[in-house]
Amino acid sequence: MENNISQERKVLIELKEIIKLYIMGTEELYALKGITSNIYKKDYLAIMGPSGSGKSTLMNIIGCLDSPTSGEYHLNGKNVSEMDDDELAEIRNIEIGFVFQTFNLLARSDALHNVELPLIYRGISKADRIERAEEALFNVGLQDRMKHKPNELSGGQRQRVAIARALVNNPSIILADEPTGNLDSKTGEEIMALLEELNRKGNTIIIVTHEEEIAHHAHRVMKIRDGLIESDTLSDKGIKIKQQSEILL
Repeated sequence: MENNISQERKVLIELKEIIKLYIMGTEELYALKGITSNIYKKDYLAIMGPSGSGKSTLMNIIGCLDSPTSGEYHLNGKNVSEMDDDELAEIRNIEIGFVFQTFNLLARSDALHNVELPLIYRGISKADRIERAEEALFNVGLQDRMKHKPNELSGGQRQRVAIARALVNNPSIILADEPTGNLDSKTGEEIMALLEELNRKGNTIIIVTHEEEIAHHAHRVMKIRDGLIESDTLSDKGIKIKQQSEILL
């Protein structure tokens, strides 16, 4: 099921009949049962579903952390479902910025070095790394916390460092897994407001969540149940944006 807001946009992700099968002894478990969908540049999509629905498996495939058993996944026109582990690692580092519930920061490194890490893996020069990491931290409002280590930062500030790290490579997608899961409600709202601001600046955002309240910050909500897409609709915010764009046309 495709929503109308994305009809004229450029396809960023194309999923065709994605199946993921796990063999557990003599049992076969289908985590995904034929997912077909397009995700477009500048989309702000929430993938929702209860535990065991397949949403985490879908996130892992979109994030190139896992490969489908069958079906095709195209990212920016490249068929990543046929790539080997080294090629997938390169795609992860260049095309996808990850934001995790647990932040995944190096405890002994300051914010600046944590944000530099993806650039180090790419072999970017030190001067360029520092400049780009400083810019990313500035964009998330942490220009005065660059030399602080994770234990010197609040939970919200740590998540902002993680978002800056996700941004530093200028990726095609920011993929956020339960980005407010370890935050209090006020800080969680601040992080969701930051993600929305980044989307307004042109970043494609995909969040994975089980919370309706978090999902409705996105403009499009895809609900997964039993390994299938149950629905794929515009949120209230998405409807308003579509109406505003139609007025401007």
